[in-house]
Amino acid sequence: MSYRSLYDCVRDLEKHGHLLRIKQEVDPDLEAGEIHRRVFEAGGPAILFERIKGSPFPALSNLYGTYERTDFLFRHTIKKVQKVIELKADPTHLLRKPLRYTGAPLTALSALPMKHIGKAPITYGTTTIDQLPLIKSWPMDGGAFVTLPQVFTLPPNDQNIMHSNIGMYRIQLTGNDYHTNKEVGMHYQLHRGIGVHHTMYNQTDQPFRASVFVGGPPSHAFAAIMPLPEGLSELTFAGLLGGRRFRYTRRNGHVLSADADFVITGTIRKNTKKPEGPFGDHLGYYSLQHDFPVMDVDQVYYRKNAIWHFTVVGRPPQEDSSFGYLIHQLVKLLTPQEFPGVRQINAVDAAGVHPLLLAIGSERYMPFRERRPEEILTQANRILGSGQTSLAKFLFIAAEGDAPGLDTHDIPGFFRHVLTRVDWTRDLHFHTKTTIDTLDYSGSGWNAGSKVIVACCGEVQRTLGTEIPASLTLPDGFGAPTLVQPGILAVSGPAFSGPEAYADAEDLARTLEGQALDSFPLIVLADDAPFFGESLNNFLWAAFTRANPSHDIHGVDAFTEHKHWGCRGPLIIDARIKPHHAPVLEPDAKVSRRVDQLFSKGGELYQKI
Repeated sequence: MSYRSLYDCVRDLEKHGHLLRIKQEVDPDLEAGEIHRRVFEAGGPAILFERIKGSPFPALSNLYGTYERTDFLFRHTIKKVQKVIELKADPTHLLRKPLRYTGAPLTALSALPMKHIGKAPITYGTTTIDQLPLIKSWPMDGGAFVTLPQVFTLPPNDQNIMHSNIGMYRIQLTGNDYHTNKEVGMHYQLHRGIGVHHTMYNQTDQPFRASVFVGGPPSHAFAAIMPLPEGLSELTFAGLLGGRRFRYTRRNGHVLSADADFVITGTIRKNTKKPEGPFGDHLGYYSLQHDFPVMDVDQVYYRKNAIWHFTVVGRPPQEDSSFGYLIHQLVKLLTPQEFPGVRQINAVDAAGVHPLLLAIGSERYMPFRERRPEEILTQANRILGSGQTSLAKFLFIAAEGDAPGLDTHDIPGFFRHVLTRVDWTRDLHFHTKTTIDTLDYSGSGWNAGSKVIVACCGEVQRTLGTEIPASLTLPDGFGAPTLVQPGILAVSGPAFSGPEAYADAEDLARTLEGQALDSFPLIVLADDAPFFGESLNNFLWAAFTRANPSHDIHGVDAFTEHKHWGCRGPLIIDARIKPHHAPVLEPDAKVSRRVDQLFSKGGELYQKI
């Protein structure tokens, strides 16, 4: 079946036991978000909040909360979409396996967007911003946000729906200096299609109209974040994945998604910005307040049986992790086409996606001599020069053929492979004073920081340690050495109080010189070393979100030779929290206690989860 609306989807979920109805009134200010997090962490169902305080509309979250439910939502279309993408990657598949791909070209054509005939469902009624479920997820958030928006724009003087851009750019509905019901904030980052349109409109006298779709069939929100191959529009992909053509209509110069639950229309001011944020974001920290474009609100439309669709982001994994899962399922065959020679890429979700990227490439340049990183360096630079992957901060790339079965999604195995082979005198390659993810505050400024490539190829050089050396000696003020993974130690150090604290890592490096630490090629300097050892995800999150490579990578017996930096002993990553970092997300204690009662034994939600 294909869903005609989010309401259809909710009924299907309930029929198959994938829905939790919460009938009591829930406060959108922190309480709904806290309930969502509890249900997500328990691997629970989608949540329908029937009564949101201050709003006549119900709200749905955790729709994509498990990989299994994500598969369920698209169970009738996923294989068809995979075939279309396979043909996009290599059209000769159709000649080699015609029976497998019978109907795939027709599937793509039949998914083209279509104009709705007659009165569109989205024009059922109009409302105002203050009547929407104003979801605020974290205590320091600047206001209420749309967390699953589908922002639609067209280039100037162009009404061709196929030339549109749809992206998931968060929308601040209330708070700060925004005039409620009259304007909203629009946050978008580097490498986003809306930025191209904004630049084009700045060069014309045309009004920059935009439409924010919320809800609709589940494929619509996913299409807004899908990294699509050239020539495949978000609207067509929404139709492919949803098994139903994307329907649209026009009102007062704006394009409306006919099947959305809500559409906010307006005009983006070309040369005006207002403070947006803070916002508790998917790296597990607050995205701080910065100036971003503002949109004057024209109208807010809603459909019959409208449901406000939202999610809650925070330290990964969260519900949006399912987006990464589904993207991998769909585009893994496109990797060699987009990045020639690259076999696998994994933007590590537990590290916040952009801070850490693992890759496997081919190494074929010099097969007649000792293997060393050569071709994979070319591939690494291609990765860092392309679209969303250009935001990677730590890129570890290994060579195919050094070990059978190497897999970037086996993260412990991948690190073992790299750390047994890496040569820190040769394999580190820095990009300094460059751009990094807007949400990453580990760098030297907003959007500013550095990157490092670790390119690993060749024979095993060491056996990784699995016990802390009894002879390990640390400087005064350092302690709690902790085994994180084979070959990786964490060490607690003094709190990072200012620029002079960079010297702490150098003190550690000097003390470790001459100690027998070849079996531990990676050491992490931490505020709380045992935290890093508690789980793989703790290590991935804290080590790679809190370090700026050019500033926070140090080494034992380090050297610089003709601008190339390396070290002959262990590499040290300083992953302490610095004063310029954004605050870590923490729930409100009072709200947590109130929600504790709902989930306690005998509480209203205890039996349902």
